[in-house]
Amino acid sequence: MMDAFSSFLIEPLSYEFMQRGLMIAALVGTVCAVFSCYLVLKGWSLMGDAVSHAVLPGIVLAYVAGLPLAAGAFAAGVFCAFSTGYLKSNSRIREDTVMGIVFSGMFALGLVLFTKIETDQHLLHILFGNMLGVSRGDIVQTALIVVPALAVLLVRRRDFLLYCFDPAHARVAGLPVRALHFGLLILLALIIVAALKAVGIILVTAMLIAPGAIGFLLSDRFDRMLVIAVSVSLASCLIGTILSFHLDGATAPCIVLLQAAVFILALLFAPRGGVLRKRRPVSI
Repeated sequence: MMDAFSSFLIEPLSYEFMQRGLMIAALVGTVCAVFSCYLVLKGWSLMGDAVSHAVLPGIVLAYVAGLPLAAGAFAAGVFCAFSTGYLKSNSRIREDTVMGIVFSGMFALGLVLFTKIETDQHLLHILFGNMLGVSRGDIVQTALIVVPALAVLLVRRRDFLLYCFDPAHARVAGLPVRALHFGLLILLALIIVAALKAVGIILVTAMLIAPGAIGFLLSDRFDRMLVIAVSVSLASCLIGTILSFHLDGATAPCIVLLQAAVFILALLFAPRGGVLRKRRPVSI
């Protein structure tokens, strides 16, 4: 029994493409898990969805111009985030409505451009990623984005935490609220670019939300929330990648399905707020 289990885990690691897939999954899973904690606290889940979808026209235009695809994706993501903030500040429309209009419009523009321009890029790989098809160069490129982004998130975690939890208090405390706001938006765009090759512009949304939501359900302290989110993300990346090898399925969807399953379990059985936990009657 143990030999079969060991073979189940070790056999995929004998292939170089699986090793590369696990490496980029660990990089992307870690940074997405850390950032997801801030997104959940700030209530920016839709912002992550908006920016991830809005990078498509930037990718296509960068390909036409002969520029790195990551540069085009980053520029489009930042444009989406900043234009959303501008429209919210200068109109009566609510932020979620503005985000829905901006990201759906940019995503539609990207699809139109993609169908009209001849390219050797595979649309499904852009939408859903190709984790097992990454090269060592892709891993290096991802690491060059992930490591600095993680460093900024962890070094300034208290400032970002206070801003996400209570922007008014952060302003009174003398923190540069505007800089923190746009800093988070830029980091969001960078992280989406880093995850683009591995999980695509659609599934990255799940990896930017699920780990933080699970940590939020299972802990009432931010440091513990970070640890839970990263642990769940790394475990799901490892198990999901290995399962995709044996099932001959797409890797990123397997990872996202595992995270969704863990979220459902946390939602049902969380120590505080689990829907199946016995609740005390409200006292007056």
